[in-house]
Amino acid sequence: MTDLFYEGRDLEVLAEMPRYYDWIMDAFAPHVRGRVVEYGAGAGTVSMRLEPLADRLTLVELSTNLVETLQQRFRNNPEVDVISRSLEEHAAELGAEAVDTVVMVNVLEHIEDDRAALADLVRILRPGGSLLLFVPALQFLMSELDLMHGHFRRYQRGDLAAKVEAAGARVEVCRYFDFAGVVPWLLLNKMLGSTDFNPRLIGIHDRYVVPVSRAAERVVTPPWGKNVILIAKRPIASARP
Repeated sequence: MTDLFYEGRDLEVLAEMPRYYDWIMDAFAPHVRGRVVEYGAGAGTVSMRLEPLADRLTLVELSTNLVETLQQRFRNNPEVDVISRSLEEHAAELGAEAVDTVVMVNVLEHIEDDRAALADLVRILRPGGSLLLFVPALQFLMSELDLMHGHFRRYQRGDLAAKVEAAGARVEVCRYFDFAGVVPWLLLNKMLGSTDFNPRLIGIHDRYVVPVSRAAERVVTPPWGKNVILIAKRPIASARP
């Protein structure tokens, strides 16, 4: 395995969105249980929210400097393991039906063969286990910023659900997320070509827009959004005799 160093300044900026990540976890939390694996754990922004929900938490991260950050952040919890591997390597090492919950937030879009990755993720889930995905949405929003961060695609809701179903999971929730984020991304990142995250604008969005969007999307499912959130289960019927 080749060492990978990821500077991670964008992660530092995005970590200053506590309301946004709490919103994601509002959907994920009821499905997080048992042995949990988070792929692409980054600097631990989602991981720290998973920690109190898991019996044992495994954080898989390829970037060596982010692995060090994770090790420091969770050094006092013996129930958290930090592993420097790719998703493909780690899933192959685990074997079948090894975990209860798999979480990936803004990771699947980085994987060229996402169908093979999804098949691996469903294979390692125990029957009844949960696959929790959060990905960027709407291919027409694909921008230079996406390409700079190694995104192979942005997802349409139906396409993501179809890929997960084809991998053998049963989709329970698949919906667009952050309706209000579409226009700013379209203007700033797609049309004006911005290639960084503006901390001031992100802070404003998190403080003032997210609470309103969160309340509204709890009542009305948006017809589109900047992201897609998906919750799927490995069917009980797939259990081996």
